Amino acid sequence: MSDFPTTARVVIIGGGAVGTSALYHLAKAGWADCVLLEKNELTAGSTWHAAGNCPNFSSSWAVMNMQRYGLEMYRTLADDVDYPMNYHVTGALRLAHSKERMQEFERVAGMGRYQGLDMQMCTPDELKELNPFMETHDLAGGLWDPLDGDIDPAQLTQAMAKGARDAGGRIERFCPVIGIDRDGDEWIVKTAKGDIRAEYVANCAGYYAQRVGEMFKPFGGRTVPMVVMSHQYFLTEPIAELEAWTKEKGHKMPMIRDVDISYYLRQDKYGLNLGPYERNCKAHWVTPDDPMPEDFSFQLYPDDLERLEFYIEDAMERVPALGTAGVGRNINGPIPYAPDGLPMIGPMPGVKNAFEAHSFTFGIAQGGGAGKVLSEWIMHGETEWDMWAVDPRRYTDCADHDYCLAKALETYGHEYAMHFPHHEWPAGRDKRLSPNHARLLADGAQMGAYNGWERANWFAKDGDDTSEEATQTWDREGPWEQRIKEEVEAVRDGVGVIDMCGFSRFGLKGAGAAEFLRTQITGALPKAGRMNLSYFADSRGRILTEVSVIRHDDDDFTIMTAAVAQWHDFELLANRAPEGVEVTDLSKDVTTMLVTGPKSRDLFAGISDADLSLGWLTHQSATVAGVPVSMARVSFVGELGWEVHAPTDQAAKVYDAIRAAGATPFGMYALNSMRVEKGYRTWKGDLSTDYTMFEGGLDRFVRLDKPQDFPGKAALQNEKQQGSKKRFVTMTVEAGDQDAPYMSTIWNGDTVVGETTSGAWGYRINKSVALGVVRTDLSEPGTTLEIEMYGKRYAATVQPDQPLWDPENERLRA
Repeated sequence: MSDFPTTARVVIIGGGAVGTSALYHLAKAGWADCVLLEKNELTAGSTWHAAGNCPNFSSSWAVMNMQRYGLEMYRTLADDVDYPMNYHVTGALRLAHSKERMQEFERVAGMGRYQGLDMQMCTPDELKELNPFMETHDLAGGLWDPLDGDIDPAQLTQAMAKGARDAGGRIERFCPVIGIDRDGDEWIVKTAKGDIRAEYVANCAGYYAQRVGEMFKPFGGRTVPMVVMSHQYFLTEPIAELEAWTKEKGHKMPMIRDVDISYYLRQDKYGLNLGPYERNCKAHWVTPDDPMPEDFSFQLYPDDLERLEFYIEDAMERVPALGTAGVGRNINGPIPYAPDGLPMIGPMPGVKNAFEAHSFTFGIAQGGGAGKVLSEWIMHGETEWDMWAVDPRRYTDCADHDYCLAKALETYGHEYAMHFPHHEWPAGRDKRLSPNHARLLADGAQMGAYNGWERANWFAKDGDDTSEEATQTWDREGPWEQRIKEEVEAVRDGVGVIDMCGFSRFGLKGAGAAEFLRTQITGALPKAGRMNLSYFADSRGRILTEVSVIRHDDDDFTIMTAAVAQWHDFELLANRAPEGVEVTDLSKDVTTMLVTGPKSRDLFAGISDADLSLGWLTHQSATVAGVPVSMARVSFVGELGWEVHAPTDQAAKVYDAIRAAGATPFGMYALNSMRVEKGYRTWKGDLSTDYTMFEGGLDRFVRLDKPQDFPGKAALQNEKQQGSKKRFVTMTVEAGDQDAPYMSTIWNGDTVVGETTSGAWGYRINKSVALGVVRTDLSEPGTTLEIEMYGKRYAATVQPDQPLWDPENERLRA
C-alpha cells in the first residue's frame, strides 16, 4: 500500500470505456499525474456486457463529431498502443420503410459528408447486394455506412488503459470510492485504500453515476438525472449458411439496423446478434423495493425474452437465417439513460472543478470521443466542438426522478425515432407551468417544453388536427401552418402577445459589479435606465453566451438569458464574480410577456401608466392593470413592442388585461418565423462556440479598444488583423416543402462552403429564410449558393447584412 497515490491532478471515478478514454487522452496530452479509480476490475460495469456496435450515424451534429472521432481513433489504436484488438469494420445498413425515414437518412448523410463520412443512400436492390441474407421487398430504401462495425469492448478498454499507463497515467483497480470531501481548493477522494488529494474530479461511474453524484451534494451538487434501463440482446448458435458465406467473402456480414421496427442485427462469429429496443421496456433500481445493489460488477438481470417476441419474429422475417439457429446466450444488462438518451459530458452543475462523463447508451461508440471532450473540459475549460447537446447543465431542477423515469422509458422505447421539427414528445410534461397555462390551453395552445416550462408553440382552432401523428413530417405544411401565418399577420398588422415564461433571470449587484461585467463581456455596458445585448466569449473569442443586460443603477443589474441556459449562465456569472458582487437566480420570481405590433402602444395606453414615449432599449417601472411590473422597450420579432416582466403570482391578471385589451395570442413557431426574418440569433443554434464573435457577425458587440481585458480579446484582436475565414449570412432560399434545418450543408458548385444554423418560412416577406455561416469570400450580397435539405439542393441567395423585414428598423423604433 506504500505506493498508493496520495495526490493527483485529476481523479477519474470509473474504469469503463469512458473513464479509461479520459485517462488516455489526459495522459497523451501530458497530464500524466492523473489517477483512475475502479471499484472492481476494468470493464466491470456496462462495458463488459456491451454489444460493442460502432456507428457514425447520429442526428446530432455534436454526437456525430464525437463518434466519428472515436471510430477514427479505434482504427489505429491497436498499433498506436501495441495492444491487439478485434475491431470489425463491416459496414452497416439502416433500413427505411417510409419516405420520411429516407428523408432523415438523407439529412444525416449530408451532415456526414460535411464531416468527411461517405454515407450512401441505397435502393432496396442495392441493400440486397450488400447483404444477401435480407428480405427487401417492403422497403423504401436505406443508408449504407461503410465505416460502421463492431469492436470488443474489453479489448478496447484494456488498449486505452495500456496507452494511458504508458504515458504516465495511473489505474487503481479494486479501489471503491467511499466518500468525497473538500479542503480549500482541493478535493479529497476517500477510498478503501486511502485518501487522494486532487485538483479535479471526474464522475465516469456509468450506471453508478447517480450514487457517486450524491457524494458531491454537500459541495453544491444535485441528484444526477438518469435512470438505469434493462437492455437485452441474444446470440444465436452458429449458422452454416452464414459461416460458408463468410469464408467465401473473407469478411463478416454487414450489420442491419431496422430502425422503424427498432432493432439491430449483426454477425457475431458465425451466428447472429439481435438487440431490440422494445416499446415495453423496463427500468431497474427505480423503487424502494428494488434498490441498486452495492456491487453489480460482471452481473446480469434474469432473462426476459417475452418482451422481445415481436422483434424476434419481425427480424426472422427480415433475415430468415435467424430462425434456423437456436439461442446460444442471452444478455440482459444495465444501461444508464439520461432523459434524452444522450450522455452527460462536461462540468458538474453547481460544483467547481468537478466534471462528468456518464449516462452513455452507446458508450463504446462514443467512448473515444467522450475521452477527448472530457479531457478538453478539464484541461482548458472549453472544447474543440460545441458540445451543448451533451452538457450536463442542459438539465435543471425540473429533471426530478419522475421526469427522468418517464423520459428514459420513452427514449429507450423510441431509440431510433425520427425527431420531427413540429413534434413534441408527450412523456415528462407539465413540469413547470406558466400562471397563464389554463388560459393558453383554453385558447387552443399546442404546447412545447422549454427547460421544463410549457410554452405555446401555436394556437389551434376548432377542426384542426392536433394529433401526434399529424406532426410526424419534415415538411413545413401541417395544421399549424395556416395558424402561424395568421398569428404573424396579427402581430404585423395589430398587436400580439406571447407568454414567454421561463426566461432565465439573474440579479447582479454589489460594489464593483459594473467593472466585473466589463471584464467579462466583449462590448460595452448600457447606462442606468437602459439595456442592451451583451456577449461572453471563451478564450478563443468564440461565442459562449448572449445575455440581455438591464441596468438599474451603477452597480445594479438584471441579466436575462435563454430558458435552457439557466444553469450554464448562472455558473458563468457566479463562478467568476469577485467578493462583494452577489449573483442571485430570480428565474422563478418573475415571468415575461412580449406584447408587440404597431398597435401595442395604443393597447398599453388603456391599461398602463407607463411612459410610452421612452425609446428603444429603455426600461421602466410601471403598472399594468394595477400590477407593478417592469417594462422593457424591446421585441424579438422586430415590431414596436414591450416585454412586460411581472411577478409570477400576479402575472395572470396582467395577461388577462392584455388579452381583454385586444392582443392576439401567438406562439413560439410564429416568434421563430419573425426573428429569422430579422436575422436575430438563438442560443446554441446560431450562437455557439463553433463560431467566433466575428464569424457570427457580431462585430458591433465587440469593443477591442476598451481598456478592460476580457476572455477572448487577444484572439479577437488577432482575428481582426488576419481576417475571418467565415462569416455569418442571411439567405433567401428557393425552398421546396421544407425549410433549412440546423447544420444543413451549403454548397458552391461541388465544394462545401458552410452550414446553416437555422431556417424558417418568413410569412411577412413570403420567402424561406436561412441563417448560416459561409466562407468569407462567398458572404457578399447577391452570391448564389445551394443549401442541401433532405437530399436535394436548393438555390440560396446571400442578402445584405441587414434585416429582411423592416431593414431600417423603423417599425421597431416607432
